[in-house]
Amino acid sequence: MLFKVIVISMLLLIGYSLFSALFHMMKGTQNDDKMVKSLTWRVALSITLFLLLLLGLYTGVIVRVHT
Repeated sequence: MLFKVIVISMLLLIGYSLFSALFHMMKGTQNDDKMVKSLTWRVALSITLFLLLLLGLYTGVIVRVHT
């Protein structure tokens, strides 16, 4: 159950970061540091989530169902 909460939380954070970057891009100021920082956070969170899912698969937290 804790694993599901962590995965859903990370997905929400990834979505928030993506829309934050969109907001800063649409704002159109010359200072794009906030947009770059938001996209950097999104990429880092996505990679972390992918590694977390792989770890869950290898440790047995995520069970593959064969049909």
